[in-house]
Amino acid sequence: MEWLRRTLEHSAFGVCGWLADHMGIRRTRVRLYFIYLSCLSLGSSLPFYFFAAFWLNIRDYLREGRRQVGL
Repeated sequence: MEWLRRTLEHSAFGVCGWLADHMGIRRTRVRLYFIYLSCLSLGSSLPFYFFAAFWLNIRDYLREGRRQVGL
């Protein structure tokens, strides 16, 4: 069961985890609020999630590139 949870968290881009760490609250609470918000807003929060996942991925890519150039 732990393996399944880790796999799902990794494949979900870690947006909720990043947001929770940044705000200083528990990850499960952010995920729960995201699920409630998605249900109440009929999925309109999904574009925000995908945008945040894309932005975090690009930001990490740019940081990796800067480190490699500096070496």
